[in-house]
Amino acid sequence: MESDRFKRIIHTYKADPESVYNTWFINGDDRLKAFRAIRRGVEQVIADIKAGSFGNDFRGSSLEFVLNSITEQKQVFEGAAHAFYWKPKLRIPDIYENEANKCAFGQFLENCLQATRDDQLVREILKLSARDIKGLGPAVANILYFLHPTVLPPSNTAILNGFNLLLGEKKKLGSWAGYLEMRDCLLALNEQHRPALSKDLGAMSGLFFDIGAGKLVLEENSRLVLDNQQKVAAAQKKRHQEVLADVQQDEAHTQMQLLLTKLGKALGYDVLVASNDRGKSFQDDKFSFHCLCGLPDLGVAEDVAATIDLIDVLWFEKGTSRVVCGFEVEKSTSIYSGLLRLADLALALPDHSIRIFLVAPDAREKEVLAQLRRPSVLAANGGMASYILFSDLAKHWESMGRFGSGCEVLEKLAKTATI
Repeated sequence: MESDRFKRIIHTYKADPESVYNTWFINGDDRLKAFRAIRRGVEQVIADIKAGSFGNDFRGSSLEFVLNSITEQKQVFEGAAHAFYWKPKLRIPDIYENEANKCAFGQFLENCLQATRDDQLVREILKLSARDIKGLGPAVANILYFLHPTVLPPSNTAILNGFNLLLGEKKKLGSWAGYLEMRDCLLALNEQHRPALSKDLGAMSGLFFDIGAGKLVLEENSRLVLDNQQKVAAAQKKRHQEVLADVQQDEAHTQMQLLLTKLGKALGYDVLVASNDRGKSFQDDKFSFHCLCGLPDLGVAEDVAATIDLIDVLWFEKGTSRVVCGFEVEKSTSIYSGLLRLADLALALPDHSIRIFLVAPDAREKEVLAQLRRPSVLAANGGMASYILFSDLAKHWESMGRFGSGCEVLEKLAKTATI
């Protein structure tokens, strides 16, 4: 397509404050935090397949953890898990009961995880496609994107529809050949227009998604818009509501972080907030005036320290590097990656006897309880994991800070998930 036209479309996409680019790609802290969680999850899927403990259903499997971590990203990845649900009547996707297919899928994931070149990834995709595993198609690309975001784009109906509409193509969903052709074209376009977007293919994929979902209307398709006004209006209204909800959730998340910071300080601890949040404030009250400026030396590997540094709030014994408590404040897009960061903290510093807490919206209590009861989470915290509801923290933090004498005061507030 002509360069000037595409530049205009990119400009419209980036200028829209409710576009995928602005609400997910550049402003989504959870997007960046999810990469390690998903990589770790894929490693667990591979380990489970090797050990013969993967199971014969999607639900409850390590693969479900990976896909839930992806769908938490919303926007581009809404519905990404559907292709992996076990459909017993259709016997698809055939990676649960067929051991050979299960093994091939595990080897595919491991080879892609370890790949360092584009041609290696394409070769693995072609090998998987040649096996013709029933029901297993380019939906897997949504996993691959989080392993190689500059090489492999995500794939779903809206992205493909946007690609076809923008470029006048007729690629079909469910075809690995069609996916690779779309990828080649997307890479070429992205290279041409990278200064306006990003090397990360999520930015370009978001553009296709917004077009395919009817959220970004192309001028040359005004007739299509007139014929489909209700659908386009509904899509744009839904997006607006999602953006407003995200803003409210971000504000609640920031408020809870600040309350935990003030509570920890009142109880006599040194407090640290996540590295990407230290410049934030809530109602003109800046985090930086209440917390440490950086993560103390914990004596752990660099990648583990980087993960721990993304935990929402940490409490340390005064003047030391000994972690007492770790908190992840959840919203609608971060429960799985947050749980993984807390598990990493507990496993990396077993001699610290750290209490870990999930701080969650009241409306998500049932979901939080279900996730905290996962064996992997409980094992990382001695068979017990605790959570605190937003409303309880907001109501009681000040009196706890005034009359409490240590982190034991949290036991009055926290609820516990046990085996």
